[in-house]
Amino acid sequence: MTATPLKAQIARLSDLLNVINLLNWDASTGMPNGASLQRGQQIATLSSLAQSIILSPELASALADEAALPNLTLHQQRSHQALQQAIAHYKKVPASLVVEQAQLVAVAEVAWRQAREQNNFSLFQPYLEKIVALKRRFAEVVGYENHPYEALTHEYEPGLTVPALKALFAQLQARLLPLVKRVHAAPKPDNTFLHRHFPVDQQRALSTKLAGKIGYDFQRGRLDTTTHPFEISITREDVRITTRFNPQFLNAGLFGTLHEAGHAIYEQNVAPELSGTALTLDLFGLYAVAGTSYGVHESQSRLWENRVGRSLPFWHNHYAELQATFPGVLDDVSVEQFHRAINRSEPSLIRVEADELTYDFHVMLRVEIEMGLIEGSLKVSDLPAFWAEKIQAYLGVKPTTDTLGVLQDIHWSKGMIGSFPTYTLGNVMGSQFMAAALQQQPSLATALEQGNYLPLKGWLTENILQHGRTYLPHELLQRTTGKGLDATPYLDYLEQKFTALYQL
Repeated sequence: MTATPLKAQIARLSDLLNVINLLNWDASTGMPNGASLQRGQQIATLSSLAQSIILSPELASALADEAALPNLTLHQQRSHQALQQAIAHYKKVPASLVVEQAQLVAVAEVAWRQAREQNNFSLFQPYLEKIVALKRRFAEVVGYENHPYEALTHEYEPGLTVPALKALFAQLQARLLPLVKRVHAAPKPDNTFLHRHFPVDQQRALSTKLAGKIGYDFQRGRLDTTTHPFEISITREDVRITTRFNPQFLNAGLFGTLHEAGHAIYEQNVAPELSGTALTLDLFGLYAVAGTSYGVHESQSRLWENRVGRSLPFWHNHYAELQATFPGVLDDVSVEQFHRAINRSEPSLIRVEADELTYDFHVMLRVEIEMGLIEGSLKVSDLPAFWAEKIQAYLGVKPTTDTLGVLQDIHWSKGMIGSFPTYTLGNVMGSQFMAAALQQQPSLATALEQGNYLPLKGWLTENILQHGRTYLPHELLQRTTGKGLDATPYLDYLEQKFTALYQL
């Protein structure tokens, strides 16, 4: 079928953003550090071209012509809305700002990796200072209602406000803090066996097998190792994941892979007819991603990693495979002991390796820092000391190195200030979706106990994944759960799980 003028314009835009994703993947997995300046210029050129398409008279004309047609489909209507919002957005944002960010983050990521390797925040500090200054300019250009931070969070979670975020954090703290105190006062399960020697090649083989079992299609994907795990989609037929393996700690690579596979399952199961349309593109971030928001995306990764991957039924079905992968290493450990160990709760320094009970406090720390940086109450130069003070206040631990503290996340080097709230939003929404799935499909619990993950994947695909960016997050929640954002299912789940695990 011949493409309409609007479809042709969006297809060109989609191709550009897909190539940007490919270049970003290469920059994180294989590009020599010395190529960062040129890579930044390449991505800046493509980003500028993408913005020029969004603001082109040709796209505006094609959009107006199609919008005037009768009987528009829902997909057409939502695509038009997304395009109109993007046009309005980029009329405010100078092209020079887009180019400047693309060039800056390419070299900033390399500086961040070098700073991590050398445990020296000062190597990254000047780049982060430039990124923060750029993001402040961006916030003023775009505008906001309550706080400049909202101008940045909107890119990742449309409609999120600072008052709503603070209220959510207060609700979580009110129930989580007493639970954390009770759990951490109880006898801790042994987890020393998780720090035995687990050869990386065997870890990769097991992680690959388990990611495939929950539904990640390796015919349309691949697994690589990087400094910081991530998922990225080139198209729905090419969705790549990365992780990092530690030969002395099993959890990092295994659950990191399940987490990223959850993201990838989202991208691989968007309806094929949405490929190359505005409903599979982040038009604000100039990023090819079909998930409707970062929070909804995170709901899928956290659901597969934690609600499935850390559950006792999952390991009843797969523990023998794990033991066979590492002959003799876990022969003296029962599946129940293993399950308790991988869910052990204790204060920790690293967010991506934190247990479910303390994870959100890592997010709250980062959000507090980001808000301070953007409003100007916190200086970049003060970050290492501020980080150490706040993580000790939240969790009672103190980093001994910058790498274990302020340098642990890649996000700021990529200019992704404003994205961290979506991790907690993902926890909350994931529990809402899981509760709805179990209620609407009574046989789902039995299927999971039997190691059959297709019914859960099918429910998620039908209700969430296939729609791409057709529905906004609050609309998806209302359609699937009958409610807006509600932390109660998440808090109930954590209380029930850890009360049972620790026999409180």
